[in-house]
Amino acid sequence: MDDTGLIRVGGRLKNSRLQFDAQHPILLPREHELTKRVINYEHVRNLHAGTQATMAAVRQRFWPLSLRSCTRKILRNCVTCFKAKPVQSEAIMGSLPANRVTESRPFSHCGVDYAGPVVLKEGRRRNARNTKAYISVFVCFSTKAVHLELMSDLTSNAFISALRRFISRRGRPACLYSDNGTVFVGAHNQLKEIQDFLKTQQAQADIGQFLCKQEITWKFIPPNAPHFGGLWEGAVKSAKYHMARIVGKAHLNFEEMQTVLADIEAVLNSRPLTQLSNDPNDLSYLSPGHFLVGTALNSLPCRDLCDINENRLTRWQRVDQLRQHFWRRWSSEYLQSLQERSKWKISKGVQLQPGQLTLIRQPGLAPMQWLLGRVQETHPGSDGVVRTATVRTGKGTFVRPLSKLAILPVDS
Repeated sequence: MDDTGLIRVGGRLKNSRLQFDAQHPILLPREHELTKRVINYEHVRNLHAGTQATMAAVRQRFWPLSLRSCTRKILRNCVTCFKAKPVQSEAIMGSLPANRVTESRPFSHCGVDYAGPVVLKEGRRRNARNTKAYISVFVCFSTKAVHLELMSDLTSNAFISALRRFISRRGRPACLYSDNGTVFVGAHNQLKEIQDFLKTQQAQADIGQFLCKQEITWKFIPPNAPHFGGLWEGAVKSAKYHMARIVGKAHLNFEEMQTVLADIEAVLNSRPLTQLSNDPNDLSYLSPGHFLVGTALNSLPCRDLCDINENRLTRWQRVDQLRQHFWRRWSSEYLQSLQERSKWKISKGVQLQPGQLTLIRQPGLAPMQWLLGRVQETHPGSDGVVRTATVRTGKGTFVRPLSKLAILPVDS
């Protein structure tokens, strides 16, 4: 204790050439307000230095207890440092929606996305002009079956035409999911205009009333949240995987590309839904094709054996009969594989709450240039976990997922 009544560190630097405050720094308590102010002052004075540099500056005069943990906590709550290097929060992976774990007709609930562009030749001549085309990918929620449609452009009319072809071949879906792409929004608006037109007609025919009852429910995932549509994003990735190896840099015409897409669709609908068994007697596996045609699309055809007694079947026919009970296997094998969370097993970081200040992640811009906003409203899921929120900024109000927000470490 010095002459003024301050407790100083004794240490072994008494004979050094350092100043007296550096030889015997003043001892400070751990959680005192003065300690926090000293650390924050040195942090700002040294141009928002890191943990080691801030600690070295503080110990020129003071010796706070548990200095490292206090310094890291103060630096973690520094708004300027947070803006330069935002920390991302994570919410626990949500439960699967009911239409993914409930038996339903294939493609009754499905998602749609675009892939491409792909380059097509307009004719067979060597100097034929090349044009762009796009692939519309439909994926079934319950069976993961894939349907591919080739489209000539990115207009709403082209997508509606592809949707009509899809409905003609696979049946009318009860619910269709997509991201917030402008093409899908435009197509949804046109479908809504058609439905509104039919509903306002008083003297319409019975066929018009029937079409009104058969309207398709269209749902969008939150903007800038591709992980909310991971099912169709995975289907797009699988389709591109085969296209890169089959087509490569070759320029095909429209008919040739349609043939290639049909082959890729058959391969994707013949892939196993679950891991293959190690049992040598188990020769079959469950694939999306079982729900479409009763077997994998690239396998040999077999006779329907569901209604034949087991004692009248040979061993191989018995295996075929077991394979044809695909919905029972879907419930016992495929659904169990969806139980485990592959990532986002726990919630990390600060979770969304109304009134919080947050940075909105913007691609192509440095973190210091991201928009600053305030959480206006949260949208919790069925499990009560908030994964999206409505954020009010100086440029308007946006709906963004937690993965695109960096919550500032300040009290709202």
